[in-house]
Amino acid sequence: MSGRVDPPVPRSWLAVWLPVWLAGLLLAIAVWEIVATRHAATRVPGDDTWRRAAAVVRAGHQPGDLIVFAPPWVDPVGRMHLGDLIPVEMAGRMDADRYGRIWEVAHAGERAAETAALRPVEERAVGGLVVRRFERTPVEIRADVRELLPQARIAGPGRPTLELAEVGFTPRRCIQVSPPPGQAVRITFALPAGTLVGHAGLADVFTRRDIRAPGTLDVEVGGRVVASVSPGVDDGWVRFAAPIPGGDVTFVARAPAPQRLICFAAEVRP
Repeated sequence: MSGRVDPPVPRSWLAVWLPVWLAGLLLAIAVWEIVATRHAATRVPGDDTWRRAAAVVRAGHQPGDLIVFAPPWVDPVGRMHLGDLIPVEMAGRMDADRYGRIWEVAHAGERAAETAALRPVEERAVGGLVVRRFERTPVEIRADVRELLPQARIAGPGRPTLELAEVGFTPRRCIQVSPPPGQAVRITFALPAGTLVGHAGLADVFTRRDIRAPGTLDVEVGGRVVASVSPGVDDGWVRFAAPIPGGDVTFVARAPAPQRLICFAAEVRP
């Protein structure tokens, strides 16, 4: 043994400063997030701004006008100021297609899903809010299965009911049915010819949390499935459509698990 000790290998500049640089970057990001969050909070419109925006809507509102809010998290605040102009049927609408006039109250440049493809005919800034009015030709509704439920023919276990249910954290006025596992509930309506447009989803946030299985809704005409959806717990309100002849149309609800609350609504349009 020589007893010689080798000198330490010098560390590169990158090895020395990279950890310091990364720590500084993480600190900067954390500070930016705190500042951005506080800045966003200060930009949320107050009650006075909402009252002035609501006054704009009320001044031009006509019976039957749809009122929507954007983004979705401001909806409870909007309903506090304009809820008397939003009846239950409107709040629980299947979609917005039957409405020819739509008022939108939006925050921070947001747009509601109901107006995303439309151009406003009127727009007015009110503090941190923007009030927009849209006009279009509403769709013709030839039949609504929700209104025809008392005349429907029911086969199988379980009785469908018309409910105002929570589906995808949104109120929906829909036909609700809970088929036992492995059994089908068949609901038959006499409908006019046209295009059947509908939506289906799973109701009740608590059963969606505890029961993760999907539900299935088939639409049959003459024993043939013309539309089918199987909404899962995270799918919300799922659309379906199919052309139908005049006559019997059967909605068949199935579920692999108990207490699965399937909700649906459908209309016949040209």
